[in-house]
Amino acid sequence: MSTLTAFVLAAFVGYGGAWYLGHIDGNFALLLFMATLVSGLYWLAERFYFLPQRQAAVQAFEDSQAQRRAELDRLGVRADEVDLDQTKVKLLMQPWWLDWTAGLFPVIAIVFILRSFLFEPFKIPSGSMIPTLLINDLILVNKFHYGVRLPVINAKIIDNHSPERGDVMVFRYPPKPSLDYIKRVVGLPGDEVAYLNKQLTVNGKPLVQQALPDFFDADALRYSKQWEERTADGTRKYRILVEADRPAFIPAAEQFKFRENCRYSTEGMVCKVPAGHYFMMGDNRDNSLDSRFWGFVPEQNIVGKAFFVWMNFGNLKRIGSFD
Repeated sequence: MSTLTAFVLAAFVGYGGAWYLGHIDGNFALLLFMATLVSGLYWLAERFYFLPQRQAAVQAFEDSQAQRRAELDRLGVRADEVDLDQTKVKLLMQPWWLDWTAGLFPVIAIVFILRSFLFEPFKIPSGSMIPTLLINDLILVNKFHYGVRLPVINAKIIDNHSPERGDVMVFRYPPKPSLDYIKRVVGLPGDEVAYLNKQLTVNGKPLVQQALPDFFDADALRYSKQWEERTADGTRKYRILVEADRPAFIPAAEQFKFRENCRYSTEGMVCKVPAGHYFMMGDNRDNSLDSRFWGFVPEQNIVGKAFFVWMNFGNLKRIGSFD
């Protein structure tokens, strides 16, 4: 078993190393699922096979010592002192290959359950959601807000809330589902979304924008025009950045699924959101690779709703909830 376990652990390390070095596209959900499954099998084997064997060995040792003492007492011979407790501890001790598998199962299982069904941490890698989310913000994503999904395959098994306009949502990037993206929901199934001359319109109704003081990007060392934008029903508001000197047209839009639902021009684009899909945009409007470029997000790609910054090591004031 020690050789088999060494091979299994080496496979996990090899997968992680190849992922880290960029040789493969890793899947952490799959890796965590496999770690939970393998350590769980070892835990069951330990609980129902290996531990009883060691306990039986302890019992046999105690019985043999009792018989030895009884025989020596009958012969009138003084028995040598034996450290029974230390010997029993050694007999009950897990070998290293169980310590690194069955011993880790409770921790791995708790992480797997929390991450798969409750909350998942993410790190913001780009500035596409500035000013709402900054680079290196560590955020939490509610995994059950939009319904409970099976890990790895992401199939929904229990319904909950539906995405709403204005939600900040994490989803699997449609052109490459192994990547997770984060954007804001601006269009629901059936909506007509237009972004013309830097003005967002949903179902023919322009979203109200109110000018705010310019936003200073400490990383880029520059100021950007900042606006407060409200959803069409006026119930949600959030901040966006718009650069007036950037062109309004969408360069290099891909040939995505349902592209026939979109019309592109020098002023921007107009798209009709198909059933079961969502239109996503970044709050940093002129620096976001979003649905304008690669199309709609299918419902099955939804990961969860982002709602809280739990840490930014460069700026502790970032900690808190956000809209």
